[in-house]
Parts: sequence; C-alpha cells; structure tokens
Amino acid sequence: MNLLYSIIVLAILTGLASLAGLAPGMGVTAVAVVIPYVALLVFLAGICWRVARWASSPVPFRIPTTCGQQKSLPWIRSARLDNPSCGVGAVGRMALEVLLFRSLFRNNRAEMYEQRYVFGDSKFLWLGALAFHFALLVTALRHLRLLVQPVPRFVLALDGMDSFFQVGAPALYLSNIVIICALAFLLQRRLRDPGLRYISLFTDYFALCLLLGIALSGMLMRYVTRVDVVAVKRLAIGLATFHPVVPEGVGIVFLIHIMLVSALAAYFPFSKLMHMGGVFLSPTRNLANNSRAKRHVNPWNYPVQTHTYGEWQEEFHDKLKMAGIPLDEAYDVRSATPD
Repeated sequence: MNLLYSIIVLAILTGLASLAGLAPGMGVTAVAVVIPYVALLVFLAGICWRVARWASSPVPFRIPTTCGQQKSLPWIRSARLDNPSCGVGAVGRMALEVLLFRSLFRNNRAEMYEQRYVFGDSKFLWLGALAFHFALLVTALRHLRLLVQPVPRFVLALDGMDSFFQVGAPALYLSNIVIICALAFLLQRRLRDPGLRYISLFTDYFALCLLLGIALSGMLMRYVTRVDVVAVKRLAIGLATFHPVVPEGVGIVFLIHIMLVSALAAYFPFSKLMHMGGVFLSPTRNLANNSRAKRHVNPWNYPVQTHTYGEWQEEFHDKLKMAGIPLDEAYDVRSATPD
C-alpha cells in the first residue's frame, strides 16, 4: 500500500504538470517559475532548520561508533580508521564513509535458513547505492551547463566522458543507464525481501519513485520527445539570475520534469535523503575516540558532593582495624596517634 500511495502522489504531480502544459500562460508560469522558487525557499529553509537542530544538540562525551581496537598502550596495535584517536583519523574515516560508503561495504545480512541464522555479505546493496550516488552526482554536474555561460571546462570534459559510447544521436549517457538500473535494483530489493518490505514506509518508496520519475522524464526529453535546449537554458539562467523568462514550446515532458525536481527539492530536507548533510554532523562519525587519553566532563552536570577514599577510611577506621583489613598509611590520619 505504501508503494501504491507513492505512485498515486507521483501521478498527481505528473497530472498537474500536464494540465499546466495544456493551458499555456499562467499554468506554464506557475510550474516553470513560481513552483521552482517556492521549492528552493523550502529547500534552503528546511536544510538550515535541520542543521541548526543537529548543531544545537549537546554532545559532551565522545560517542563514535567503533569497529576496532582503541589506542591505548604502545605495544597494542590500534585501528586508526575504525577507531580514530585524533582529528586526522576522524577525517580519513569520514572521507571513506562519504566517498566509498565504507560502513555499508562492511555491512552483513542475517536471515533464517533451516532453523538457524545464516550471516552473509551484502555487497550488492553497497554496489547499488554507490552506483546510484555517483551517477546522480555526474548528472547534477552535467546540468551545470544549463545554469552558467560559458560552460566550465570540467563540465564539458565530464560530459564527454559520460557519453564516450556515442550510441546513436544524441549520445547515450552512461550515467542515465546506471541511475535507472541502480534505482530499479533498490526498489525491487524492498519489494523482494519480506522483512525489508514489512518495515518500509511511504517515505522510503516515495523517494525512490520520485527519483525514478525524474530520471525517466529526463531521458524521455533527451531521447524521445526532444526539447528546445536553448529555451530551457534561457529559463535556467533566468531563474538563477532572478530574471526568469517564461519558455514557449518546451513541451509537457519538461514541465513534468521540473515539477518532479521541485517536489524533490521541497521534500528533501524533511526526508531520509537529508542523510547527505547529516553524516557530517553525526557524533558517531565525526568524533575521535580519545576517551582514554583525555577526560571528558559533562559541563551541564550539577555539583555533586564526593566521598574520597581517605574520608571513607577515616569514617570506618575502627571497623577496618578490628576486621584486620590493612589500612593505607597515606590516608591514615590516626597513624601518629597512640591507641
């Protein structure tokens, strides 16, 4: 049902964009100009709100997730990346997490098989997630050619590498194929696994369906219906410079594409997709584990009256002596006093 609800919402967004395309004028202006600006405001405000909430959370202690030996004695080998003891190690660990999804690569799956638990690798999930994120990054960087003039050289070089297969005209982008296959894999994984399907929410399916809709509509514009790239670039530069020009003849597919992109931008800060920024503010990832080398005291603790060992020995001095328990002379204030 959650998948069905996601498809229904996606169909409603697609229908609204199609109706706007059939009624030129205010409808096209609303979808191509007003909605992107509103989505951008929601996107920026939402991200600032989430980051401010995370940054204001008190973290008085070191609570990193550890997967190796902590640094202690010189003759005990420590795990510098799995259990970093300094800032450099924490940066290296974070870099591997952000760029290569190291924790997901080491993730294992467990399932019941013939009355016993069987543990196995989950490398296909890591590969699918890595392929999707890198394909999405390449696609986003390629779209910079629509926002700036002249186009940066690295964008042109990336475009050339992405289309080096040169299958037909226009050239087939490798990132388009990868992102569709990766999203299809992630979606079928949720549908095929009963346990994962049981815990999947509407938000999980909606994000995947929205990304699939954006990718498919973009490919449809490029390879099937063809869109006026000059008009699209004029609109994109106008939006970026706050002097939008309402396009003419861009087609319904383009309006559907920009509607879905706007919906993703507005939905992004309030969804699980916000892990892109949250990973940098997670104390389980960005902190060095130096709890043995440095004492961390909670600054919000109220004063507590302590009872030292010397005071405890003085309080029970007679009873300890009668019981024959040796006393620590360093704390024995009665040693100079005759019995």
